[in-house]
Amino acid sequence: MYRMIIIRHDMIQEQNMDQNSPSEEPVYKRVLLKVSGEALMAESGFGIDPTVTARIARDIRDAVEMGVTVGVVIGGGNIFRGVSLAAKGADRVIADHMGMLATVMNALAMRMALEALDVPSVVLNALDMPQLTETFSQRRLEEHLDNGKVVVFAGGTGNPYFTTDTAAALRASEMRCDALLKGTQVDGIYDSDPRKNLNAVRFDKISHSEVLEKGLAVMDAAAVSLARDAGIPVIVFSIHNEGEFAKILTGGGHCTTVSG
Repeated sequence: MYRMIIIRHDMIQEQNMDQNSPSEEPVYKRVLLKVSGEALMAESGFGIDPTVTARIARDIRDAVEMGVTVGVVIGGGNIFRGVSLAAKGADRVIADHMGMLATVMNALAMRMALEALDVPSVVLNALDMPQLTETFSQRRLEEHLDNGKVVVFAGGTGNPYFTTDTAAALRASEMRCDALLKGTQVDGIYDSDPRKNLNAVRFDKISHSEVLEKGLAVMDAAAVSLARDAGIPVIVFSIHNEGEFAKILTGGGHCTTVSG
């Protein structure tokens, strides 16, 4: 009698696992999440809103618990945009380096939010700032990923004239990612700004080449070209919808996929 109960319990447990596995199994096992700096400031108009970093950190934690390896790149536009200062006559190289420093602050804020959730994480910086972060190298990247850490990249590419979008495509290539997920202010790619044009048409799927040909403002041309050459799909979704990140990882969600 006792043995029969044990056998039946195992059969029920196995059946439940079979029923749940299709919806929980991630389609993408290694990804890079690109977040705009502007997304961190919420309604304040400047700086970092801790409630936003905490929400994004929860999304990343959920992905890690699914077994997904995650890298993160955050822009610096909530604090400083080098290209804006350069447009007013400032030296572009110095202005871009100031923008890189803004990304370091955002990366530290994200690491702090992740650690508050007990998610192991590290900041790898393209700039040499040993008092605050580890300096990026491919060897360090692979070691941290092998140890199950979320790697938050800071400092862009470390070079002026390159955006954090290009840095995201570069790091995604170096991580050998299955996808680059870009969390934006809108839920995908449109033929015009949906916040200004109520008749803007949204794309469900589009190729890298079409994005370049149509001049769609989803990422800069260098980033799109790099992702295309590396064969990495770019998935654009709204960073403001909590839980959307996990949905996309399992093949669902509301987004635009750039591939092919």
